[in-house]
Amino acid sequence: MPRLPPFDRCATCEDLARLPEDVVAEIVDGELHANPNPAPPVASSVIALGGTLRRAFGQRGGESWQILPGPELHLGADILVPGLAGWPLSRLPELPATAYFSVPPDWVCEIRSSSPASLRARKMAIYARECVSRAWLIDPVARNLEVWRLKDGRWTILATHIGDQLVRAEPFETLELQLDALWPRG
Repeated sequence: MPRLPPFDRCATCEDLARLPEDVVAEIVDGELHANPNPAPPVASSVIALGGTLRRAFGQRGGESWQILPGPELHLGADILVPGLAGWPLSRLPELPATAYFSVPPDWVCEIRSSSPASLRARKMAIYARECVSRAWLIDPVARNLEVWRLKDGRWTILATHIGDQLVRAEPFETLELQLDALWPRG
């Protein structure tokens, strides 16, 4: 995700608004970053996982979640756009009227694409600062899922799943997830 101007000051929402609509833009540690919309393998994984989680947890009483693809998260001065994010219905009973979320999610899913690992690490630090308790990192090309938990302000990796495994992963461990359903066909 290339860094864009301004280079002489922290980026703002106004800087985001000036960008073309066909990019996904974020402000990370005051820097503006933008990428084209997700490549087909990334989009395919987001749709597959988001649909599976919405079907499983959209209307389950105490286990219900708001699961959304590509939400714009306003977290302090940072604006992040994960592949997916989720909030238990008990914490976010209704979607905001704004085009963004100021309530940090409980779970994020970052889909590895062309973003450098250093930017992902900075985003994970922001998620930790905002007390996002769970994170998944998915690589649709390598076909793996990493499951992370925040404990005492630090990320701990719980598991790495690969290929076509059947997995149960926090915070959705009541769901058996067939990994090969997430990977692009072709």
